[in-house]
Amino acid sequence: MSGSSAPLLRLEGVTKRFGGTRAVDGVDLALARNEVFCLLGPSGCGKSTLLRLIAGFEHPDSGTIRLDEADITALPAHRRPINMMFQSYALFPHMSVARNVAYGLDRLGRVEQAQRVETLLRLVRLDGFGERRPDTLSGGQRQRVALARALAREPRVLLLDEPLTALDRALREETQSELRALQRRLETSFVVVTHDPDEAMRLADRVGVMDRGRIVQIGPTSELYEQPASRYVAGLLGDVNLIPGTLGPDEPGPTRAVETAFGELRARAPAEPLEAGAAVVVALRPERIVLAEHGLPATVAERIFLGGRISRTLRMADGSTLRASGSAESAEADPAGAPVHLSFAAEAASILPA
Repeated sequence: MSGSSAPLLRLEGVTKRFGGTRAVDGVDLALARNEVFCLLGPSGCGKSTLLRLIAGFEHPDSGTIRLDEADITALPAHRRPINMMFQSYALFPHMSVARNVAYGLDRLGRVEQAQRVETLLRLVRLDGFGERRPDTLSGGQRQRVALARALAREPRVLLLDEPLTALDRALREETQSELRALQRRLETSFVVVTHDPDEAMRLADRVGVMDRGRIVQIGPTSELYEQPASRYVAGLLGDVNLIPGTLGPDEPGPTRAVETAFGELRARAPAEPLEAGAAVVVALRPERIVLAEHGLPATVAERIFLGGRISRTLRMADGSTLRASGSAESAEADPAGAPVHLSFAAEAASILPA
């Protein structure tokens, strides 16, 4: 990201209603220059509507959208230096690849237009594909044509709505790396909508998690993963154990005690003040659990080999279960039915409101 402190794009109190439903509800957001920002959330959370508001395809009922401090809230989409790549790619099947990329470049002369198209096709590694039709291309190639067309007008901000959903897993991961490398070369700010936390982690400098029209937490992916603000965020960012308990007395230091059905745990103190005795959950990622000589007693209820790691279901003394994930190297040491002890660093778990 750029070192400039002034945000490129700023949303202030943006709200959009459809009937009695607030699809976007009072969103504040600042997008840095040269940043990849992901809006993450399940279907219906408002992320695509927010993208359309930024693009100018929808207009907010209230709030302000600024680009370089200029108010663009009422500006129509075709007058904004912002472009959008749609989930469906929206390529014209009767046009060649080159004509698809050149669509919307009528203001340029023929020579400059051809040069721009050639440069863009080279940029997305489609040299020599200009005369092909979209229906002769693979899914990954069509995605790159759509990306080249979205970049043709040299937008200040590029919006991508679930851009890789149609690709298979291997191609999706390869394209994620290509997309990130391309963004670094162009130094263009990207806003990406996705429901896939792995995609957000691979692409984003920061992630905004959306729920019912609101951004409920913003931060680097590592921060959201390790320090979620709620059980909703914890679950959305990956596999997590949510252990119910009662919060212990307030005490100095970064951790607090939680009394659970199978014993006392210590975890990172809650970000917001909670009174002793409050119902809470301890959010603990499976890979943070360590099987050790001493700790909480458990029994291995199930063990699943997953290539380089082993996923274990551990049955605790009260009958509840926790998921643990670790290296496959010591798999034979704890077969199903084996008694074990588990431990984890207090700083690796978070105390969240129940």
